Amino acid sequence: MDADTAPAPLGHRQVLVVFSGIMLGMFLAAIDQTIVATALPTIAGELGGLAHLSWVVTAYLLAETVSTPLYGKLGDLYGRKRVFQSAIVVFLAGSVLCGLSTSMGQLIAFRAIQGAGAGGIIVGAQALIADIVSPRERGRYQGYFGAVFGVSSVAGPLIGGFLTEHASWRWVFYVNLPIGLVALVVTSAVLPASVRRARVRIDWLGTTVLSAAIVCLVLVTTWGGTEHAWGSPVIVGLATAAVVLGVLFVVIERRVEEPAIPLRLFRNRTFNIASAVSLIIGAGMFGAIAFLPTFLQIGGGVSEANSGLLLVPVMAGLLISSIAAGRRVSRTGRYRHFPIIGMAVAATGMGLLATLDADSSRLESGAYMFVLGAGLGMVMQILVLATQNEAPVADLGVATSTVTFFRVVGGSLGVALAGAVINSRLTGALGTEPPSDLTPQVLRSLPADERAVLSTAYADAITTVFAYAVPVLLVGFALTWLLRAVPLRTVAARVAAMAEGAGGPDGATHHATVPAAEVAGADGTEAPPPDGRSPSGPAPADMMDGVGPASTSGG
Repeated sequence: MDADTAPAPLGHRQVLVVFSGIMLGMFLAAIDQTIVATALPTIAGELGGLAHLSWVVTAYLLAETVSTPLYGKLGDLYGRKRVFQSAIVVFLAGSVLCGLSTSMGQLIAFRAIQGAGAGGIIVGAQALIADIVSPRERGRYQGYFGAVFGVSSVAGPLIGGFLTEHASWRWVFYVNLPIGLVALVVTSAVLPASVRRARVRIDWLGTTVLSAAIVCLVLVTTWGGTEHAWGSPVIVGLATAAVVLGVLFVVIERRVEEPAIPLRLFRNRTFNIASAVSLIIGAGMFGAIAFLPTFLQIGGGVSEANSGLLLVPVMAGLLISSIAAGRRVSRTGRYRHFPIIGMAVAATGMGLLATLDADSSRLESGAYMFVLGAGLGMVMQILVLATQNEAPVADLGVATSTVTFFRVVGGSLGVALAGAVINSRLTGALGTEPPSDLTPQVLRSLPADERAVLSTAYADAITTVFAYAVPVLLVGFALTWLLRAVPLRTVAARVAAMAEGAGGPDGATHHATVPAAEVAGADGTEAPPPDGRSPSGPAPADMMDGVGPASTSGG
């Protein structure tokens, strides 16, 4: 492997500086997963097309989904810094185009461009921190990753509602520009120099086939029962195409030299469980958060800005549990029980949300949202940590991106299915297609009896989605019990890469050899503190702060 410039060893303070730059980019992409949520009713009223409303969210998640594995592999091959910054540029271009949209079709297409950039930002951020921080120390940092997702999940609707109410829904997209430009400047200054392999082969065929399979799958869940009957030739054809393309993708991945998703990763049980639970978490999280603002605005009659404020309990729950879980993992080296508890709590929170109606109090809805957020915060980043701990160093980026890929696939399917269920329930309750120009302002101007009928219909339709999500989350809860309690490594990816040599996609086991005394929980006791020190004396120089000498490995 070649290095553009051999990165210098990083101390703890330098890690924090690098981390701040990565988090800025992460926040940029994560916030746009939900920032349009509070603006959706207004956008639908201005551009028309309520039946296609879920596609504003789905298009973003779908593009993020299909681009995620490719970005993970590109980062492994070309170097993560340049790929990360390129993704930011793509994201900003999509943001400008979204703000200039004059039709729902244009907005959906440009949201896809945004999502294509977001996929690289989110995957790149998680892989970059894995390059410089060991799994043992990474728990505290992964907690902040979860916190960023939590803050953005609620800050997005809050900012979106404020801008929509006091400026224009177009500023929901324009606001990304100053944040993105700052992210580019900061990451240029603080990120370590990129590393890349001398010989690069991209699996374009596999990536294209995978993308087509995911698109067919999402179209099935989006159109089934709404645009077309479930047994119609269109739905059956799309479902068949998704299966055929999925099989073809596996065949391609078995033959190419640099597969988009190396099939050897699926030999690891932790990777399989993390991917499956991430799929479920994505469906539950995005399905709930994407439509909670609509529930509050149309079902509860609150303003756009207030609906964002009322989502703060989700952020608070996720923020507290994510940081607490990350710190605890770094202190003890044990992580298995957090996903188990988290999935149980998340399922409970979703079940409580399903009991809400148009007359529920704000205190009641806030408490239930807090429970949901607290559960999610204990799961998402711990699953990424567990995967990175066991992944071969040469496949670190693609392993991280694949787990993220499954979460976003779940989000795409969750939002699409939720939109289909809501439209179907509304049509049944109202006896006709729901009005395409219904906005919070229009709702407030209607006579009281008509407003009550619409509010009740929307509230019942959306809480039905929450009820359907409960058994799905319980399946995830059952799967988390299959996670193994694997000791956390105490070396960063660059140190492990040096220990194992250049490494590569040869199917071999790519784990660095770590002294038993430095492995968390190896003997059933708590491991030494994550700063590398022990009662017998200081750690070797290359183990301080979890970062070792520069490596030319692509991991």
